[in-house]
Amino acid sequence: MQLSLPWILSRKRLIGAVIADGILFALLYYVLYKWCFGIWPAVSPRLAFLLTLWSLASYVIGRYFSGDKRGFEIEAWDFVGKQLIGTGTALLLTLGITLLHIWLFNKNPVQASFHSFLIPFLLLLAVLSIFLQLTIRRLSAIRDQDSISTWAYVGSDSGFQRLQELLRWSRVRIRFEHVQPENLSKTFFVKYVVDRFHGQHPGLLKSLSQYQLRGSVVYNRLAWCEAVLQRFPSDFLSEADLLAGGFSVAESTFQVRLKRVGDVVVAMTLLLITSPLILLSALLIKFSDRGPIFYSQVRTGLDGSPFKIWKLRTMRIDAEYQGAQWSSRSDPRITKVGALLRITRVDELPQLWCVLAGSMSLIGPRPERPEFDQQLSRKIPFYELRHHIRPGLSGWAQVNYPYGASIEDSANKLSYDLYYIKHFSFLLDLLILFKTIRLVFNAQGALPEHSAASNPSS
Repeated sequence: MQLSLPWILSRKRLIGAVIADGILFALLYYVLYKWCFGIWPAVSPRLAFLLTLWSLASYVIGRYFSGDKRGFEIEAWDFVGKQLIGTGTALLLTLGITLLHIWLFNKNPVQASFHSFLIPFLLLLAVLSIFLQLTIRRLSAIRDQDSISTWAYVGSDSGFQRLQELLRWSRVRIRFEHVQPENLSKTFFVKYVVDRFHGQHPGLLKSLSQYQLRGSVVYNRLAWCEAVLQRFPSDFLSEADLLAGGFSVAESTFQVRLKRVGDVVVAMTLLLITSPLILLSALLIKFSDRGPIFYSQVRTGLDGSPFKIWKLRTMRIDAEYQGAQWSSRSDPRITKVGALLRITRVDELPQLWCVLAGSMSLIGPRPERPEFDQQLSRKIPFYELRHHIRPGLSGWAQVNYPYGASIEDSANKLSYDLYYIKHFSFLLDLLILFKTIRLVFNAQGALPEHSAASNPSS
């Protein structure tokens, strides 16, 4: 994965909050340990375990976030409330898992004294951490008032509106100034975006080249979307871009083999851990309407090959008596039990068998039904590129784009899928996996399925 500067800058508040919380954790641990036991603690696996557990719990719960993915701030009192709830949950998780770990693996009588240290340490950490996150939020708000990046767009009115539309889900604070090509010589900006370089007037390219030599950044719109938005709008692509390579993944590479090993290990672990939850969900489905527990659908997989997925049924038995159709967030066909399963994504768990079988991966573009794929292929340029990699339970589109089920939504999700294909790596998969866990834990991002209930007898 290419960790470009915009990728880091778009998450600088998150990175800063995690680092500051880690420093607070270490300082408090050492000072309080010295005060309780009269000696300085040594750097030990226990400290690393506690710090990792606290940071992961805080991230998953969402303590380090101050707004939604569009960059809008949440109200101060809402932020305080989320901090209180999130910090309390992180504290309980950290304390519970740590005590369980000590009880299972380290039954030394000396641990009793550590128990008396651990509880007050975590309580004090929780209080100070809340104040720290409030301070970071306040300082970030003051700084962000003057940190909006300004780009000059050189091109048509329609192209300018298109980029403004793409900015809707950007984390980076950006302002566009529209500069007509004939007026380029009268302005000077540090950052420029132009529709494309090929076919432009030689005078325009010469002016942009001179600005670049003077220190300006000059992107065409496709490169700008890749660097700043981490997506590839397919309507910006051309056959020449495809010939340049990057939109296919060879099955024999080390990254792919590592991904496959990770898929098998994680899928088997999740199936073992969640099997009681799957059983409970199956009973709830059966008792709710006496209908089938599972349903199957044919989806399009790697290289366009069809395969069958299995999921827990979340819709009425007669959900498709009128044929395949798009579903929505408030679809009346969804049962009460099904709504809960969708919010928590428990209905997706049976697909782990598809991961073990090799027809799916944990991370990749979400597979569609063949009939919808045919429709989308006719209306969205280069839609078939998403079939060049194994489909997944979650993906870059699922963690970056909101709930939606339309042609426009599919085009937007494809732009994120294309970015994933070009920048595919094990590191990016890990990032998506952690973001997925956070979304599931906070009951966010449960996307609709296109005709999410099939004939239960299939």
